Amino acid sequence: MLYIRGMANTPESKVKRKVTTVLNKYNAYFFYPPSNGFGRSGIPDIIVCYCGQFIAIECKAGKNTTTALQRRELSAIEDAGGYALVINETNIEQVEAVLQQIGSRPA
Repeated sequence: MLYIRGMANTPESKVKRKVTTVLNKYNAYFFYPPSNGFGRSGIPDIIVCYCGQFIAIECKAGKNTTTALQRRELSAIEDAGGYALVINETNIEQVEAVLQQIGSRPA
């Protein structure tokens, strides 16, 4: 199992691990923006660059939904031409579908 240093074992962190597994499969560049109170509120959980395309992924667990600030940021990303995904346990395949749509096959 993939371990991400410092990540708790919460239902949302399990979704993040699954997303990370897919991103690694495609050799996508990604990072987790720090949520320490110094940046903008509502920034997605995972920021990705793949084949020159910007992808933002907000991870949720169960029936959790995005906040108004998260929806604002995701909309701004889409308005700028990026991909904005909200991923949970039931739609993890959307990450791979977007990566396939963007371009190349996994390494």
